[in-house]
Amino acid sequence: MRTYRQDAKTLELPWPFTGRSEELERVRAALTGGRPGIVVTGPAGHGKTRLITEAVRGLDHARVTGTPEARDLPLAAFAHLLPDTVSLHSAVRALSGVRVLVVDDAQLLDETSAALVHQLAVHGRTRLIVAAADGVPAPGAVSRLWTGELLPRLPLGPLPPEDTARLLAGAALDPLTVRRLHRSCRGDLRLLRALLTALTESPQPTSVPGPVLAGAGVPVSAPGAVPAPAELPVTCPGAGLVGVGRLESVAGTGEWAWRGPLPVTPAVRERLAPALERSGPGERDVLDRLAFAEPLPLPLEELDLEVLERLEADGLIDVGEQGAVSLAHPLHGTALRATAGRLRARRLGRTAPAYGPTLDAERRTLVRQMERLDVRPVPTPVGEWLVAHGVPLPARYAEARARFARLRGESREAAAWAREGLRSTPADGGCRRELRLAEGGPDEPAGPDDIHARYAAVRLGEPGRVSGRVTGRLQAGSVLARHADALARADGPALEGAAEALAERGFTLYAAEAYAQAARAHRDPSAARRARTRAVALARRCQGASTPALAGPALGELTARQRQIVTLAAAGLSNREIAEKLTLSVRTVGNHLYSAYTRLGTGDRTALPWLLDGPDRETA
Repeated sequence: MRTYRQDAKTLELPWPFTGRSEELERVRAALTGGRPGIVVTGPAGHGKTRLITEAVRGLDHARVTGTPEARDLPLAAFAHLLPDTVSLHSAVRALSGVRVLVVDDAQLLDETSAALVHQLAVHGRTRLIVAAADGVPAPGAVSRLWTGELLPRLPLGPLPPEDTARLLAGAALDPLTVRRLHRSCRGDLRLLRALLTALTESPQPTSVPGPVLAGAGVPVSAPGAVPAPAELPVTCPGAGLVGVGRLESVAGTGEWAWRGPLPVTPAVRERLAPALERSGPGERDVLDRLAFAEPLPLPLEELDLEVLERLEADGLIDVGEQGAVSLAHPLHGTALRATAGRLRARRLGRTAPAYGPTLDAERRTLVRQMERLDVRPVPTPVGEWLVAHGVPLPARYAEARARFARLRGESREAAAWAREGLRSTPADGGCRRELRLAEGGPDEPAGPDDIHARYAAVRLGEPGRVSGRVTGRLQAGSVLARHADALARADGPALEGAAEALAERGFTLYAAEAYAQAARAHRDPSAARRARTRAVALARRCQGASTPALAGPALGELTARQRQIVTLAAAGLSNREIAEKLTLSVRTVGNHLYSAYTRLGTGDRTALPWLLDGPDRETA
């Protein structure tokens, strides 16, 4: 992807292949031995084509692609591989010499082409790698590839948040912007690209004042506050933000932030067409009402039930357990408000909702979860919406969000939430403390009720320093006490059990540390490798956190040649580049790496920097 420099203006395409290591290995494995191939399915834009392209890189293969324009033309997708006039039987024979055939957008194949692909799978002489989009009708011969168990199926889910962050690493975006982009695009990488392009290339509009956040006393860009057809963001005086496109430079961080509405460009409008083009009776009226009510949902009884049923069936709205209705897609509200028109926007957005009580309820929920030692994600729609639209948050709320993120191991996100609180209250002690801790600074001595500060002795990873007194002060039987007790006994299996429990409760960084400690405590080398692999997988989700428990090289388990090759691979060199540098064959380099992966307990090349020197060596 194009890296962002000082002007944050450009994108390099195509983006690099990021994440999907397990999926990549499954597709590659389908090309080995006597296996017939695989079908990769998933929603449009999830990266099916990119995954398959990476899997067959360097292999001799043929490729066909279904297109909407050729759905009624027999064998149109195979025109470049077959004679002008050919029967289905002859086509099967003609393609029997193709070792690997990639079939992209198989849901768009004409019936004859679909039947040809099915027959190739039946005959089994050609390995098939088929990509088909979910949610759209596909020819029966295509769907029977997996329903008839001719080929295994790999459902492709959304790119995880940590991989989305790595994909966007060159853009130098602040973590709250990365979080918003990931949530808004829901795994659609094409929408992500269109959205990021719109944010960097569209001009920054003039800021306008908004009404007051009820109960909080801070300005808010509330629905209805802007008389223009398109929404305008609110900027905070003295916040140190300088706009480039729709991105703002965050002072003192070198990062760019997206605060404000979405610029609805033609590309973005096309992706949001399911909501913007609704024409059923009353449907657009209901969608517009929901759009101008955000971020608070509307009661069910205020809306037309028949219209709601149609919209819910089409996946455009969500109805909560308590009967509250909201838009299903995070971007639909912005698009609907931007296209509503001047007079309609004034009418629907006449009254600013009272966000204060709901925001305080979200804060209490976060605090209650932390007191219960459970930091699994909880819904916080109001706080997310307000920070996304550039509203300065109350310091108490921002402090709670920062601490919640820090306990989850999301250090960069914790720092960003703390900065949001300092925008409205620069001298707030709680936000200043959270910012210091998120940036790796020292904590104050533990108070009588500060469980997590006392737990720091456990996280240092020295069994001799974790006495029974420390364990007893960590809530008897709690997950933190289990970790402390296992560490004091240097019990590898017990440390793994504690790590699993920590991960279940959302303490990702703590779980990574416990697995790393288990790897050192295990006497069985295979168990140590397994624990180390899990530590690496969790640590990579912790936004570059570097702690004593996660430090320590793993190269001691490798031969001298393996250490040399793995170090070069961790530096980013390809197998061919390593071979040229060391005067070896590419095959020899691959064999050494395979042996090293086996000893290190990983098959993921991007994890090597973590295994060699800890997370501070990670490269995007």
